Amino acid sequence: MSVNETNTNMTGVILHICTSPKKGETKQSVEKAQLIANSGIEGDAHAGKGHRQISLLDNSDINDMRGKGLELKPGAFGENIVIEGINLGSVGIGSVLEIGDAKLDITQIGKVCHNRCAIYDKTGDCIMPRTGVFARVVEGGEISPGMSFKVASLVSRDTTQVGVITVSDTCSEGTKRDTAGPAVSELIGDQLHAHIGWAGIVPDEENQISRTIRGLAGRGLHMIITVGGTGCAPRDVTPEATKAVIDREVPGLAETMRAGSIKITPHAMLQRGICGIIGSTLVINLPGSVKAAGENLKFILPTLGHALKMLRGETAHHETSSRNIKQ
Repeated sequence: MSVNETNTNMTGVILHICTSPKKGETKQSVEKAQLIANSGIEGDAHAGKGHRQISLLDNSDINDMRGKGLELKPGAFGENIVIEGINLGSVGIGSVLEIGDAKLDITQIGKVCHNRCAIYDKTGDCIMPRTGVFARVVEGGEISPGMSFKVASLVSRDTTQVGVITVSDTCSEGTKRDTAGPAVSELIGDQLHAHIGWAGIVPDEENQISRTIRGLAGRGLHMIITVGGTGCAPRDVTPEATKAVIDREVPGLAETMRAGSIKITPHAMLQRGICGIIGSTLVINLPGSVKAAGENLKFILPTLGHALKMLRGETAHHETSSRNIKQ
């Protein structure tokens, strides 16, 4: 268990289980369901190998929408499970729920709705994009309404969530062991007390890198760090892949890393990494060697906490910044 995960006594109850055999159809309440490991609910259209195998909503959020005059049946928001008894808004990515023999790993908070639903058209709001929680089935088992569940391991919603993408053809092929990615994960966890919400390897393919960055930002991660593919070799395309998906650049971070690195090696002049923002997620490109990745990250660590707070909407400036300016 990581330093960000805690055992809890948080327990709740399942009120409704909802499924649909086809995507696009309203989910209907069922008396029981079978959770299948690494798939989802047996027979549900949204089951599969991805990370959003199960969707959950807190009944209190549904009741808030009912308070706007809506008559809502279970499944109206496309949710699989409606729960009561805990504050689902306190449960972050990496938390584990136990329901009987089944275990769910929380993988995403909220979602992007590409098409507005009838509920949004009527009220100007929909809770699934804001309060929906998604999970992967780690261990299967039969579940039914009325069953109790517990939060076996809690990662607080306030914890900084980070995704680490190692970009390497050889590591993705298995011909070389990834050492830089795990080193960066350990450093960011120790120094920022962050939770690594996702870590993985992709080849030096621009489209795949872009898709991975965009997908992780959509999960609700606060920061995404890429490791590798920032040099001048023909296959080094991480900066291009990053630029294709970010909304704004944060050039000061990349400039600071290069300025610090060049004091160590002149080869730092060849580093092309960029930093930027996609939605409210900070994206940072690091070089691919363990040494260079760690050095570059340490140069900007002192300001990352403040940057992440600003992206969360905490825009107050530090009072000490003006005091340090000589009059």
